[in-house]
Amino acid sequence: MKKYAANLLLWATAAGFGLGLFELFKLRFEAGDVYPPYSSLRSDPLGTMAVFESLGRLPGLTLRRDFSSANQLPAGPGSTYLHLAATREEWHWMPEEAVQEVQRYILEGGRLVIAFSPETSRSSLRTGPPVPPGKSPVQPPKPGAKNFSSSPLFKDRWGVDFGFEALQASDAGAYNPIRVENRSELALPTGLDWHSAMIFTNVNAAWQTIYSRGTNPVVLERKFGAGSVVLMTDCYCLSNEAMVADRHPDLLAWLIGPANTIEFDEAHLGLTESPGISALMRQYRLHGLAAGLLLVVGLFIWQHSVSFLPRVKDASLEDEIAGKEAAAGLINLLRRNIAPREILRVCFNEWTKSLAKRSMHSLARVDEAQALFEAEAKSAKADQNPVRAYRQILQVLKGSDRRQKPIK
Repeated sequence: MKKYAANLLLWATAAGFGLGLFELFKLRFEAGDVYPPYSSLRSDPLGTMAVFESLGRLPGLTLRRDFSSANQLPAGPGSTYLHLAATREEWHWMPEEAVQEVQRYILEGGRLVIAFSPETSRSSLRTGPPVPPGKSPVQPPKPGAKNFSSSPLFKDRWGVDFGFEALQASDAGAYNPIRVENRSELALPTGLDWHSAMIFTNVNAAWQTIYSRGTNPVVLERKFGAGSVVLMTDCYCLSNEAMVADRHPDLLAWLIGPANTIEFDEAHLGLTESPGISALMRQYRLHGLAAGLLLVVGLFIWQHSVSFLPRVKDASLEDEIAGKEAAAGLINLLRRNIAPREILRVCFNEWTKSLAKRSMHSLARVDEAQALFEAEAKSAKADQNPVRAYRQILQVLKGSDRRQKPIK
């Protein structure tokens, strides 16, 4: 009874620990703080789950999340691609194939919304590629390299550059948002609270200024072929906090545009999904097949480990005594009377006694075998190997010349 109670207590403790660990991870994932800021999987104030789920409830709209690590955008016509929490660095230096893919998506009729992560302090822009965690900086590509863009996408190809105007610091050490004004004729809010010090400069005349901070644009739009591009220096207006404290549905409707498919970019935030067996099983809904295979494997193991038939006692076998061969008996006798470390000495002494009666080995071979035996006997106990020495002596004796004069 005591053993049963101890096992029961052990299993109960393990179950309680597992349940507590599950609840802990459940709370973390429900809060969403394990995901990067402005991810559509994050439900706290820094996430954008509220926008994603709200748009998903609208009829006629298809919502997706892009977890692919490949530089591929969806089909252009009728789609809007939201690239939130962008950084200047990743758009300043990018592979040429990614540049061509972006231009292909826009020219086909897609709407690309690039909202940069809020910057409250001036940061230097690197001229090299982004540095992955744990790796050394990669040198910028040489001029004329085929795999990389020969010039920055924004500055040289789209005609827009970045600037910085500091925000006013508050008494608590944070920064107060600045008011930006609507400079377009669109039916949008007349003013917005802006939480980023980044501005656009050297703007090409093809861009339309939507919102500006004084004379410096902070929200731009430009038509490219059948599609369009929207640039924003702040993505706070899409956050969960903004959906509660400073919500502007008309601004969100304009950002999405006339699209029936909306895709949130999660890959650039580090949330990628690598294809594998588990991913394919989830994609093709093979959960039942996996459960069936596990059940079959469990039944197979059970069948070969547990017998369902009772054991039958054979009375004819109870009176029989298993015997052994003469060689097995000799081996057992030797094991009981001779220690393992003495077996080589005993064998060699018995063999030398037989040399007086009959020997087909030459004196040279016998002397060589005697030398091997003495060398093994004089070696340290840790280095002694009777089996190895026996095989060496046997090899020497087998190689003897039978035509030589035998020992007398």
